[in-house]
Amino acid sequence: MTVLRYIVPPSADGQRLGIFLRTQGVTAGLIKSVKYNGDGFFADGAPLHTDRPVHTGQQITFALPPEPPTSVTPQPVPFTVAYEDEFAAVLEKPAGIAVHPTLNYPDGTLANGWLYYLQKQGRIGVFRSVNRIDKNTSGLVLCAQNAFAAPLLADSAQKCYLAIVQGCLPPGPGEVEAPIARRGDSIIGRCVRVDGKYSLTKYTVLAVGTGHSLVACTPCTGRTHQIRVHMAYIGHPLAGDTLYGGSDSILPRHALHCAVLRFAHPVSKQAIRIQSALPPDMAALARSEGLLSGWDLQEL
Repeated sequence: MTVLRYIVPPSADGQRLGIFLRTQGVTAGLIKSVKYNGDGFFADGAPLHTDRPVHTGQQITFALPPEPPTSVTPQPVPFTVAYEDEFAAVLEKPAGIAVHPTLNYPDGTLANGWLYYLQKQGRIGVFRSVNRIDKNTSGLVLCAQNAFAAPLLADSAQKCYLAIVQGCLPPGPGEVEAPIARRGDSIIGRCVRVDGKYSLTKYTVLAVGTGHSLVACTPCTGRTHQIRVHMAYIGHPLAGDTLYGGSDSILPRHALHCAVLRFAHPVSKQAIRIQSALPPDMAALARSEGLLSGWDLQEL
């Protein structure tokens, strides 16, 4: 059972408990769940209703309610746990595995694998991914361990991807600011279109080979296929990305890897940074193009 504790500062003296909790990042939905599905709230060990005032120096505590049942079936699925504590987990996903069960991929997903991982340890939980990556994108996926952590992690998460694009881009920084909309000829495809949603991708060209470039991309907005669409829009589709004009003659999947994930810890507020090296398929292509030298993953 996870118990959260807060000391009331002088600035919050006299605030109603519900308002104080909201200032600490506790959502209205979680407050309601603790009231009706949990054990309630306590001030220095005594029950306290959310409409009652709190006072300087009081310790406010509450236990997170039990997790709701999940319909996801535990299954052995390959992934690596890059980071885990009581509130957050970062999973390293191989390419070819979907994050969530869908109509096309009802099982064998990262969610199935996480439930199997918990089951093997005798733990009960649900799968709450904060960032999603495409089935054929590899790399880091941030997950919340409980309902309290989920919105806080979502607010602070920042991702940096490594992409191998076709063609030779000028070394150094750049950005693509172009609206993204659904593409009419495809259920999943997207395109740059004037009536699309605002989208911004910042990037740095790390290395340039004879026919490909290695690019570090930071999506400042969270549109579907954003990096893939933006790189294709400037004439440099990802290697292997046949949906957006790339060739799969060298790589059978789009060359995109979530390599760096930053977030603030929901309780301590400590800045946490997790990194993941290029997977073997992308590393082999980068090596053949001479793209592995002159840059350091630690600096991204």
